Amino acid sequence: MEKTLRLYYAPDNASLCVRLALEELSLPYDTVLVDRSVAAHKSEAYLALNPNGLIPVLDTPHGPLFETGAILMWLAETQDRLMPKQGTLDRMHALQWMIWLANTLHPSLRMMFYPTQYADDDPGPTRKMAATRVKSQMDLLCAAQTVDWLEDDHPSIHACYLAPMLRWAALYGGGDQWFDLNHWPRLYAFAKRFEARDSARKAAAAEGLGATPFSHPSPCHPPEGSAL
Repeated sequence: MEKTLRLYYAPDNASLCVRLALEELSLPYDTVLVDRSVAAHKSEAYLALNPNGLIPVLDTPHGPLFETGAILMWLAETQDRLMPKQGTLDRMHALQWMIWLANTLHPSLRMMFYPTQYADDDPGPTRKMAATRVKSQMDLLCAAQTVDWLEDDHPSIHACYLAPMLRWAALYGGGDQWFDLNHWPRLYAFAKRFEARDSARKAAAAEGLGATPFSHPSPCHPPEGSAL
């Protein structure tokens, strides 16, 4: 690529998924902190990059790209890695589950974390409904037969997307009062395997996520910025 990629990020936000992929691909990149403590993601300058006012943005040789799923898929396509070959049955299933992560699981988590964005009055019922949805979606994922990437020693963009979402569910949705990853042994094994990779260790160190960021997550202590 003719210029270094630039990741606009906040610690332990959706930008973590992209950082994991960049590290896995060994691509050179710079980071720009989007300081959520002063609502920098709603600033005029940031909205020029992502009019949705959401994190992340990846500045590419062709201009800024937003939407976590789109960024991950673009990286996989331009590098010809982390996704099965086009035209194969594995590719069909990979696309299916990538869209599921972006359009089904991630929105359910957002609804649980930010219920006031979805309910005009008491956010409690919205959060409870979202928690129920997340649990059923974890059940579905664990039982699925076309998600080889959960056991694959070679990571995928799916792994980069899912691992942070397992972390967020445990930390930001009520903790072990409702979410215990041990309830889904397949997902727990995935989290343990993925966090042992060099790419995950580098990302965890950069954002202060601790030694077991996905299997036994603890609140992050980033060297800069805030997760909230």
